Amino acid sequence: MPGSKTPIYTALAANLLIAATKLTAAFVTGSSAMASEGIHSLVDTSNEVLLLLGLRKSQRPPDEKRPFGYGKELYFWAFVVSLLFFALGGGFSIYEGVHHLLHPEPINNPIWNYIVLGIAFVFDGVSLITALREFNRQRGDTPFWKAVKQSKDPSTFVVLFEDSADVIGILLAFTGIVLSQVLNNPYLDGVASILIGLLLTMVAVFLVRESRSLLMGESAGKAEINEMILMIESDDATLSVVSSQSMYLAPEEVIVQLRVKFKPDVPSQEMVIVIDRLRTEIQQRYPHFRHLLVEPV
Repeated sequence: MPGSKTPIYTALAANLLIAATKLTAAFVTGSSAMASEGIHSLVDTSNEVLLLLGLRKSQRPPDEKRPFGYGKELYFWAFVVSLLFFALGGGFSIYEGVHHLLHPEPINNPIWNYIVLGIAFVFDGVSLITALREFNRQRGDTPFWKAVKQSKDPSTFVVLFEDSADVIGILLAFTGIVLSQVLNNPYLDGVASILIGLLLTMVAVFLVRESRSLLMGESAGKAEINEMILMIESDDATLSVVSSQSMYLAPEEVIVQLRVKFKPDVPSQEMVIVIDRLRTEIQQRYPHFRHLLVEPV
């Protein structure tokens, strides 16, 4: 099963409240950067809803239509979230910034922007810490970027990178508003909005690439496959593993197909017993190898 849903619920609650306050502040002050941040939080809110939907759908039991279950629903919805992050978050923020550069307006009552950004920074910071703790729990001693590349649970790393973009976006918006006010240059507010859009676009491209890879089907870890092959070839009844194929169907669900060459003197009835025994031993060691298909050669 995927990791804890706590980071998603935390991000959902934070983004929903922050989006309302940011958009209200943008309406009152006329800040382009604040409007971009409000749109950003709205997109994040919808993203958490879609991730929760994907988690729920992925946990449906197998049936005649989907004999291997619905685990890839999570990967599909994570891919949709990544596209929304790109199109709505990055695209709208860049559009808002360009519009402000073409039609600059001074920021009114900037104190409201500072108050809202301060509140948002606290909530988004708590959400980021929650997501980071969950990701660190899952990765253990694995280096951070290696764990990101190897992660098969988008419900964790998507939220982690969204929250990171939130915090950095708030700092960009704050900087743009301060410089715009101090230098009496409304164009800087638009520049901050564009920078926020570029930040969201870069994060979205990364998430799209990772989510697409999971959706297309990633194989199990090479070390696990090699250890499994060694277990099989160490058995007295087998000679070698001719071929092996694997694919993640969900964060903790892998399908593995093996072609195993048995010794010539092993009767077919005994092969069945050996295969059942090997399947039990392998799944005890690697419980995420849920579907283990062995074809005797």
